[in-house]
Amino acid sequence: MFLEGWKREVMNITIIAIGSLGDVQPYLALGLGLQAAGHKVRFAACANFEAFVRSRGLEFFPVRCDPRKWLESEQGIDWLRSGSDPIKFICGLTRLMKPTMEESLEDSWTACQGADAIIYSLLAIGGYHIAEKLSVPSFIAALQPIRRTSAFPNVVLPEKFNFLGTVNILTHILAEQLFWQPFRGMVNEWRRNTLSLPPASFFGPWGNMAKQKYPYLFAYSQHIMPKPPDWGDWVHVTGYWFLGRPADWQPPKDLVDFLSNGPRPVYIGFGSTTESDPEGLTETILKAIKLSGKRGILLSGWAGLSKDKMPDNVFALDAIPHDWLFPQMAAVVHHGGAGTTAAGLRAGVPNVVIASQA
Repeated sequence: MFLEGWKREVMNITIIAIGSLGDVQPYLALGLGLQAAGHKVRFAACANFEAFVRSRGLEFFPVRCDPRKWLESEQGIDWLRSGSDPIKFICGLTRLMKPTMEESLEDSWTACQGADAIIYSLLAIGGYHIAEKLSVPSFIAALQPIRRTSAFPNVVLPEKFNFLGTVNILTHILAEQLFWQPFRGMVNEWRRNTLSLPPASFFGPWGNMAKQKYPYLFAYSQHIMPKPPDWGDWVHVTGYWFLGRPADWQPPKDLVDFLSNGPRPVYIGFGSTTESDPEGLTETILKAIKLSGKRGILLSGWAGLSKDKMPDNVFALDAIPHDWLFPQMAAVVHHGGAGTTAAGLRAGVPNVVIASQA
């Protein structure tokens, strides 16, 4: 296990996971695994996930952020339409996060008091700096392969931009700086005023992380994306972190009846992606199901897909555990989110990705 070699047998570990439900769930699974291994885990995430996290038995600390509001705002919808332009993608994301960044940094600092180790997601920008202040071990944990490598370009670039060697590394450095520079002044002020640390360098922590052999956790399968040869043994590709269903969970009876009364349906859902015209998208989906001659399961999600006036061959619902539903599907059509993709691969059924930012 990646904590082997750390001296304390029982550790107080803070996990900071900033993002949508699909971003939070894998980190919650990690936290439950650490708790089962005997460690004490505090889970810090956007405040709207408090009931969800506490229902799984982890201590929760709220962070002032709301990714759903980010995505449902005019700026958020523009960001989702940014296409395959990596500069628009990263700059749009930083604009969404910036209004609540000061509060998020302060809350993250408070959440880490008493921690012996810190694990944080890519959007939890304060994690690295807090660990520096507290002089405790830390990991950056990501759902995508975002570390520098010569093997492939940064994941925000389209596949056609796959260069060789040093040029690939430069794409990672460019992405790091596009993400860091909008927050540099704010983070450095927070380092001075709250952490009593000197300002970070102009280029931020990324160069230091590369030199220090800073540890990474990547929550995907090496069979999907093999570990590049220039990632050392301090970089861990662990496999997916799946959050199981609550022990007392039962599927809705009307859904069970629908599944048993015909051939396997096709799942269609777009997770935490928001949609400016949910009615129009729902109409398009229903037309596609009709043309295919298939049955369908429609998950409304954050896209707000309409559940009204469904035909007899379509069942609509708000949410359902993917690990229960997907193995019963003929195929799954989704937005390509990390959690949904992992669940689809695990189910062993055909996956069709309709990327909202393609």
